[in-house]
Amino acid sequence: MTDIEIARNTKLEKIVDIAKKVGIDEDDIEQYGKYKAKISDEVYKKLKNKKDGKLILVTAISPTPLGEGKTTISIAVADGLRKIGKNSILALREPSLGPVFGIKGGAAGGGRVQVAPMEDINLHFTGDIHAMTAANNLLSSLIDNHIYFGNELGFEKVVWKRCLDLNDRQLRQVETGLSGEKNIVPRNDKFDITVASEIMAIVCLSKNMEDLKERLGNILIGYNKKQEPIYAKQLNARRSNGSFIKRCT
Repeated sequence: MTDIEIARNTKLEKIVDIAKKVGIDEDDIEQYGKYKAKISDEVYKKLKNKKDGKLILVTAISPTPLGEGKTTISIAVADGLRKIGKNSILALREPSLGPVFGIKGGAAGGGRVQVAPMEDINLHFTGDIHAMTAANNLLSSLIDNHIYFGNELGFEKVVWKRCLDLNDRQLRQVETGLSGEKNIVPRNDKFDITVASEIMAIVCLSKNMEDLKERLGNILIGYNKKQEPIYAKQLNARRSNGSFIKRCT
């Protein structure tokens, strides 16, 4: 059978039951249907004083002709540990839509070494990447609207880039602001892929909501005529009850 046929013919356990196996209560997860969930902040507080487990980090591998690489090796190791009675948990990066629709294909493994529901994971999952894309481009809109309505901060150069979660080569280098409207200055711009964006890095590195807000506020977005840096917090791009990407944390 093909990868997708194997995934579709696999009987899935409910995410609530899987959570219980690793000591996570139903009240500590936010469910996305029957088979997907996010872990709440309460879990981290409960585990704070517990002894750390052992960590196996799969950092790099040259894929074989059959496509075996970091993902399949990681899944196999986690499965193997559970097979011998260890309480193992696997952490993988969420797939980007770019490779999913390209030569590489999905990022949920392959054959009987894959995570499921494979199609859901490869396509949108819980919506986090889309939330980061929107947050990234919201900041772009805030910058350009600030410039349009007077440029109080005195932007001379904008270094913040837009993003899109697809490998659209035509958007890697673009020229924007060609409408001829007053206060809209044409400039060379570009689109990064979302998973390579600064927003993605910040979400991965942040320890909690306050740390997230601090890091978001310190994003360098441009320079004024004196070549002094301008930061996102100067645009009031944060909110007291979280941030413009609170929904994806």
